[in-house]
Amino acid sequence: MKLRSRIGFTLVELLVVIAIIGVMVGLLLPAVQAAREAARRMSCGNNFKQIGLGIHNYHAAFNQLPFNGAGSGNGGTAIPFFADNQFRSHERISWLVGLAPFIEAQALWEQISAPLALPLPTPTITYSAMGPTPSPVALGAGLPGTVTAYAPWYAEVATLRCPSDPGVGLPSMGRTNYAACLGDSAVQQAHGAKADNLLVGNSSWSVSSRSSARGTFVMRQKMNFRDILDGTANTIAAGEIATDLGDRSVTTAMLLVGGSPTTVAAGCQVSVDAIRPRFWVAAAVLSGNSEQRGFRWAESGGMSSGFNTILPPNSELCGLPVVSSYITSLAPVTAVTAIAGNANFIDAVLPPSSRHQGGCHILMADGAVKFVTDSIEAGNARSAVGGNYQGMVRIGGTLGAAPGSQSPYGLWGSLGTRASKEVISTDF
Repeated sequence: MKLRSRIGFTLVELLVVIAIIGVMVGLLLPAVQAAREAARRMSCGNNFKQIGLGIHNYHAAFNQLPFNGAGSGNGGTAIPFFADNQFRSHERISWLVGLAPFIEAQALWEQISAPLALPLPTPTITYSAMGPTPSPVALGAGLPGTVTAYAPWYAEVATLRCPSDPGVGLPSMGRTNYAACLGDSAVQQAHGAKADNLLVGNSSWSVSSRSSARGTFVMRQKMNFRDILDGTANTIAAGEIATDLGDRSVTTAMLLVGGSPTTVAAGCQVSVDAIRPRFWVAAAVLSGNSEQRGFRWAESGGMSSGFNTILPPNSELCGLPVVSSYITSLAPVTAVTAIAGNANFIDAVLPPSSRHQGGCHILMADGAVKFVTDSIEAGNARSAVGGNYQGMVRIGGTLGAAPGSQSPYGLWGSLGTRASKEVISTDF
């Protein structure tokens, strides 16, 4: 008899091969995703290096750091700086705007720094140099795609976006994932030394700002590398922030907390969802159409483009109910009450954040980019006031909160101060 050789596979063999392939794909997919995130994270860090280089080139050109709280004033009127205006920017321009020519956004800067005329509607709208206030509700500013929109404030600058962050589109304006370091105290951080209404120097506000504004950047104040007495290698210049996705995340949506600079950080956790601890309960969030984290690259307010080193990375955002009410001898006549639409203009605990696992990038003042974990030593800002901890450093503070004290927030707080004489003896 003639024997025939069998060609092909049996059904059992085919199923075994398919099962093996399925197992291999299942094992490889997480590795592929991890590799993609590693590439995105590297690109995110490279963007930060470009920003750091831009800061140093800016300083070389102008002998100062990019100004936070720049732009045209309010014309000497009694209109508060937080009011929207089509013709003036009310000194609300962020540090990122002045940095634009140094991060390959020269064309955008040329639009901002010169009057910008729109051909439509009739009569023609002409925005002044430095544009209107960076707000979508500024008179005549319009929305993207409309004939009255001030396009530069809606621009998505590639260098300012981290590839790991999926946030895009309305209700935000142009988003940013990089924010200025405002120090280790929220007191007076949103206002600086100028009174809210006339935007002129005020003695009480100036004393308060000098005592508590201890970061590399200070609102409406010229800053230099020479001001960083702790050393540029030991001081944070900027940090990463995640932008809001509308999901009530504790890292991108602000909670209003009753209390004072001594208790604000401790009160944050009251409204954290017990079942989903990375999100607020629904009724807690201070909402505004474009007021969430990182929603306005051109806005100098901390919610949009700033952070502080009080709570560690990826912690909760907590805003005080009324700003400036604790300034010695100054009644808060022009204080901004914390209502929807004012999140950028209230003092708040604003940790950095990211979409990376376990931490976020920070930019040191010497240009080095480092990855800081959520577990960095940061004292205990959530503890009840007692012992040497008396809350944030501020005018009128005592013990560990007295002006000139070392940061009460451990290594993390020390990295956020520019001239508090802390010794950084550990790696991070």
